[in-house]
Amino acid sequence: MTESPSQPLKSALPPEHTGPRVDGSAVLDDVEAFHRRFNVFPLESAYVAVTLWDAHAHLVDCFDATPRLAFLSPEPASGKSRALEIVETLVPAPMVAVSASAAALFRSVAGDVRPTVLFDEIDTVFGPKAGENEELRGWLNAGHRRSGVTYRCVGDGSSQNVQAFPSYCAVAVAGLGSLPDTILTRSVIIRMRRRAPNEQVEPFRQRVHTDEGNEIRNRLAAWATTVREQVANAWPEMPEGITDRPADVWEALLAVADAAGGDWPERARAACVELVEAARDVKASNGIRLLTDLRDHVFRGAERMPTAVILEHLNAMDDAPWADLNGKALDSRGLAKLLKEYVTASNSPIVARNIRTNAGPIVKGYYAADLHDAWSRYCPPPLESPLHPLQAPETAH
Repeated sequence: MTESPSQPLKSALPPEHTGPRVDGSAVLDDVEAFHRRFNVFPLESAYVAVTLWDAHAHLVDCFDATPRLAFLSPEPASGKSRALEIVETLVPAPMVAVSASAAALFRSVAGDVRPTVLFDEIDTVFGPKAGENEELRGWLNAGHRRSGVTYRCVGDGSSQNVQAFPSYCAVAVAGLGSLPDTILTRSVIIRMRRRAPNEQVEPFRQRVHTDEGNEIRNRLAAWATTVREQVANAWPEMPEGITDRPADVWEALLAVADAAGGDWPERARAACVELVEAARDVKASNGIRLLTDLRDHVFRGAERMPTAVILEHLNAMDDAPWADLNGKALDSRGLAKLLKEYVTASNSPIVARNIRTNAGPIVKGYYAADLHDAWSRYCPPPLESPLHPLQAPETAH
């Protein structure tokens, strides 16, 4: 037997606002200014994105999806936890979760008031022991969508029933390194870094500044109650080139910006483009990186190339991982393993084929024609580059 969720989706906000009209643009300005007092973000667009994310948390029940907010850095002491602390003062029903279990989280979200979950040290969850946290990863993925639920058996012995617990809620995380792709692609990513000597911020004193943040939060909540219907019915126009998953991530934030007015709609779209591009540049899978390097740095217009020549060029790239991939240089077996995950235009796996070289002997290698479909589907726009100096185009035999 499967039961529907025992609790409807509920908000931490009051159902209506009866006070004076609130200027949404001015409130967002104050949220941004509060972050600037205590946080140094790597890009100006990050202040815009984080401000809109704080605001969207007050309206999360109006959207079909909620983006995750991810403060990530390669090293400690980069301001990630501080950023999460400031967010905590500005969002509704904050729930600080450090090493929280998936069971605790989905039961909290299914309670009377949906929390805004703030997960610090997320790298301890998705680090070396990532295999032990599939349940939590599943909860984070499911909660991105309003329809997301987590199913659990409830009861004792033979009287157990399967019950669906709502998983939908706003989540911000902070941690070292990266996150699983399934979470990264659902996130607004802020790549934090240590402050430079000339970058000064005001020290955050919780017992003093929490009340200041909460006062702004209350005004943000009051404004949110006045624009619920507008935001719920909004279909914000996306910047050119923002489609698919990035559009899902930014839809709620752009709807908030449009409702606030002022210069926020324009700033939000500029921030969207910049941060989406930054996210694309930071991390690609080894497969996509390989395809891109083959196109831009190896083939460069050549019609075919022996495997030995491909490996020579890949392993000579100083800024690429191929010379030290899992402790050893990429070899023909590793190259074949990565490429066989992709297919040609005729839907056949990309594999090494016989190539007749100018010198006469037949060797194994790869044809650009086999790679073109994968290049067009997975790689960023190509670099402008001349033909490879060591390999002019040839006619396949």
